[in-house]
Amino acid sequence: MGSVQDLLVERTKRFRDECSALQSTIEQHVLVAHATNPLDYAWPLHEQYLTKWAGRGAKTILLGMNPGPFGMAQSGVPFGATKCVREFLDIKPVQLQTPKNAHPKRQIEGLSLERQEVSGTRIWNLMQEEYGSPETCFSHVFIVNHCPLLLLGERGQNITPDQLPKSLLEPLMQTCDLYLKDLVDILGIERIIGVGKYAERRASLVFKAKKGTGKKDDGTPLLVQTVWHPSPASPLANRNNGEDWKQNVLAVLHEKPE
Repeated sequence: MGSVQDLLVERTKRFRDECSALQSTIEQHVLVAHATNPLDYAWPLHEQYLTKWAGRGAKTILLGMNPGPFGMAQSGVPFGATKCVREFLDIKPVQLQTPKNAHPKRQIEGLSLERQEVSGTRIWNLMQEEYGSPETCFSHVFIVNHCPLLLLGERGQNITPDQLPKSLLEPLMQTCDLYLKDLVDILGIERIIGVGKYAERRASLVFKAKKGTGKKDDGTPLLVQTVWHPSPASPLANRNNGEDWKQNVLAVLHEKPE
């Protein structure tokens, strides 16, 4: 039996390959012009994230939806605004190759990208403000995305997985659901907080949660909750200059299970 990090890296490699196998089929749908996998072309960065910060005692997952073009698509890290990834998470830059099927307006610059994803900046800055160091942060919380694929339309607009037709969505969701279940088991997670309603609904489906409480495969309980998404497109996230969003997240993070 290997370490938690070793187990997670091997499972994530399999997840990476399973999702990559679905890319070409997804791109055949008129809605999706470009489907790329940061777990593939940005694997050296994601592997650093797993080996540095997974398995440090966190019992809570903050669960995102899928990558954005200026966050995880560049950094290989969920909600990975490049400045936060470099300075707070101490991920070392690696030269990345832009995938052949990437959107021409969304080239991969890696951690050198100057444009900062707003959602990722908000999430990771809050983690730094609240916990001080990444060591303390990851002893409490681990952050992942449910789906690793970046899905872009012809104009470069971000497409969320729930916009896909059922025939394409179901195989992708089954793959992502199985990975989430294994991730929960490997890390010993006791609570999932969906960042936004979509992620909460997905976790509730995976763990058959009722009134916020679901069950893992071994029968032990798993709490499923939600916080507001930090997207700049969300009025809730922008309210009171973002202070209301911060308080919403902190209130749920520090809520004591009954």
